[in-house]
Amino acid sequence: MSRVPCFLFVTLLLHAAQPAQAAREFWYQKVWCEGKGGKVEHELPQGPRVDCLTKTHAIEMDFARKWPEAIGQSLHYSLLTGLEAGIVLILKSPGETHHIHAARKVIKHYQLPIKLWRLGP
Repeated sequence: MSRVPCFLFVTLLLHAAQPAQAAREFWYQKVWCEGKGGKVEHELPQGPRVDCLTKTHAIEMDFARKWPEAIGQSLHYSLLTGLEAGIVLILKSPGETHHIHAARKVIKHYQLPIKLWRLGP
């Protein structure tokens, strides 16, 4: 197989997987957020959508490997809403716990006002 068709095949596979991952993330958002009495995908007047808005927290939900982005987004949502920042990290396997540890380390080191929840194994 030449390099070009192989590259195209891999690109198509990755592109096709994105909607499935987005759908899974939304499912987690819906189940977790509604279980906490929150509103899923709350659109702010400034434009962004908060993954989960509760009475006390503006929460970013994402897969564990994306923890650095989740930190920034949760702080931004907190600023826009006046609520506490929160992050729910979704683990797909027990082997991803290092992402939770890394996020906790950064939050603690910089004394960031972020509540972190773990979802998954």
